[in-house]
Amino acid sequence: MRSFVALAALGALFISTLAIGETPRTALPAPVEGHEVTEIGPGYYTFRYKGLRNVFLITRSGVIVTDPIEPEAAAVLRAEIRKLTPLPVKYVVYSHQHWDHVRGGKIFAAEGATFVSHRNCLAHFKDLPEPEIVMPTRTFAGDRYVLRLGERKLELRWLGINHGDCLVVMTPDHVNVPFIVDLGTAGGMPLPFIADYSLHNWVRSLRELEGWSFEQYVGGHGIALAPKSRLTERREYLEALMTETRRELDAGTPLAQIPDVVAERLRERFAHLRGFSGIVRDNVRRTITYYGMGW
Repeated sequence: MRSFVALAALGALFISTLAIGETPRTALPAPVEGHEVTEIGPGYYTFRYKGLRNVFLITRSGVIVTDPIEPEAAAVLRAEIRKLTPLPVKYVVYSHQHWDHVRGGKIFAAEGATFVSHRNCLAHFKDLPEPEIVMPTRTFAGDRYVLRLGERKLELRWLGINHGDCLVVMTPDHVNVPFIVDLGTAGGMPLPFIADYSLHNWVRSLRELEGWSFEQYVGGHGIALAPKSRLTERREYLEALMTETRRELDAGTPLAQIPDVVAERLRERFAHLRGFSGIVRDNVRRTITYYGMGW
């Protein structure tokens, strides 16, 4: 008979790290300070500020910015955009509700930008207000929305519940490189306690993304361009984590022993992931709660 235990509160936040390039099956280097702008395709750029990353799109009619990160980052981003175009930021699009990605919007609101998100994000912003976050002024429901500006389109895709309930994946119409935040950071482990992730829905979303016809993506943390295989790697890790944890629960293994047992089972396949040894046991404890308490 399966058992469960109340676990500790949310683990320390895991900030994914950055690299100029990557070698498959190899952990990536430690975080790089500062910021950088990388052109992905015509008018399509990714901006990194310390450990976080967004994308922005320059059109003939203005600029679409995604996650404005934080006020300090947004000021740097605005200066970098002005080096490329005198046109104003017309839209700011939130990938999801988490504060580390969306606190920097006020500088763009002052220019008159329209803020866009999935409708489900509103409840989070209202339930736990954060003064630096600009409330979305345009929202959409359902699984698809196309934002048009000038000659360009930015398609927003909602995959349902996964990392919370309002995360969207964004892809411009002319460069097939989507912006995929927090679902599969290249070369790294998940957050220690992965608190607001629905594990089986996360796996489902990753499988759906694997079926899309792109080769590289931009993540919300990490290197500028990651191969799609990193999403597969994340899915395979999650599936193994869930399978091995469930196996030990069903076998009646004492709860205190399960994190060590599962960690050793996963080590051979996944020890190359950055932060594996320090995070895997918290991932197992979270999965015990998932199967034991239903959340």
